Amino acid sequence: MNVRVLRIELKRSVAPWAGAVVLTTALAFLYLIPGSWWTGTTAWTAQWTSMALWTRSVLFYLWPLAVGLGALQGLRDHRSKMSELLTSTPRPARHRAATLAGATALTLASAFALLVLVGAVQVVANTEYTHLGWLPISLVGALSLVAGAVLGMGAGRALPSVLTPPALAMGAFVFTVLLQTSLGRTETTTATGLPSTEPNRVSLLSPAVQEVRDALVTLSASVHVGQTIWLLAMAATGFALLVAATPRARLLALTPVLAGAALALLVLPSDPRRMYVVDEAAAELVCDGPVCVTKTQQARLADLAGPGKEVLRLLHGALGSQAPVSVRENTAVLPEGSTPQWSRTTVLFDFDDDLIAAAKGEELTRALIAKGLVPGCTPVGWSGFGSDEFAQTVAVGWVLGDLRPLPGTPASLRREVNAKTRPVWKKLKALPRAEQLSRINAMRTAALSCKGDAFDALNGGASR
Repeated sequence: MNVRVLRIELKRSVAPWAGAVVLTTALAFLYLIPGSWWTGTTAWTAQWTSMALWTRSVLFYLWPLAVGLGALQGLRDHRSKMSELLTSTPRPARHRAATLAGATALTLASAFALLVLVGAVQVVANTEYTHLGWLPISLVGALSLVAGAVLGMGAGRALPSVLTPPALAMGAFVFTVLLQTSLGRTETTTATGLPSTEPNRVSLLSPAVQEVRDALVTLSASVHVGQTIWLLAMAATGFALLVAATPRARLLALTPVLAGAALALLVLPSDPRRMYVVDEAAAELVCDGPVCVTKTQQARLADLAGPGKEVLRLLHGALGSQAPVSVRENTAVLPEGSTPQWSRTTVLFDFDDDLIAAAKGEELTRALIAKGLVPGCTPVGWSGFGSDEFAQTVAVGWVLGDLRPLPGTPASLRREVNAKTRPVWKKLKALPRAEQLSRINAMRTAALSCKGDAFDALNGGASR
């Protein structure tokens, strides 16, 4: 296919419109609809891997669009009533199919590349950590649009009806939704008995990926390989349908996609922990003395080092030999709904924690003291406000000698927090020093193990 033929094909086909629709709707979704892709360390413009995963996540509707637009393109010869004329020409059908598919593939891949470029320009300005581990995620995303469009073209050629494009688009949309919900999820139960779900290998047949929950998480190599096999087989079936001239040939054209699905399911991992994995390079620690952050957040180390060292000094003065000796960004990636795991010797924190995200300078010192004493036992991925936050407020007040709401405390709850914590704080401060320390240690034991009520322990009660 030479450049002149490609230029003519681009002028007389819906390929440019397909690229424009994909690019504009994706940018509108990411910029105009508020969501978790806007904020925190997992924002789509914050880190390279997060950017690649978020642009893949919008394929839940971009891919059906590509399939539908491809089917519309596949109807062109039928609409113009040129099918018989074209079959009588000496030019092989595969050449015409290659020209048709190539034009659409080029525009869709270019549109997705421009979407990634928009995100990349902003990522460069927001992080010092650069790597190429995100590239396979985006390449597979571009391939999925191309494969979907080619499959749509083949289906449109094989089923020449005005109902084919909308039916295929809707079917593809239902396919992606089901793979992200019921068909692609396995019901399970956390260690604490809470119901939850986790992805299974079938979900990986969807071009889209699940919501980005942690900046350190990426897709494994086996996922890239399995998805590439599946998408190439899908494109092969679409191309075979484009050139097929008989019912028997169209039936045989389904062989690649069926074989590709079977082979992909053999390659794709069955264990959820091998699907979405921790990027070890990104999770590597960068330290300033006892204060450490991951490579993805190394630009924030300078602002964290001073408050972090001050926290260790204050906690050592308050707890003595029982005090933690280091401050470190938490790199543990646990399943959603599981109980957090904490350390007695290390203050573990997360930049996306509301307590940490809302704090700077002196407020950051208070927030880190709170995380060192009562890190919080809300299940991973859940949110709430209750006894852990009350215990944090009292504990920080005990260390610093004054009771104030912690960073990130909603204004609507500050009066309630003060009413709950001030009596307990006054009661604690009125006790002999040894008794105060005993209750603080009981609070820490309950808080670090997540097997008791930290606020109840401060009040002299028994753990639940």
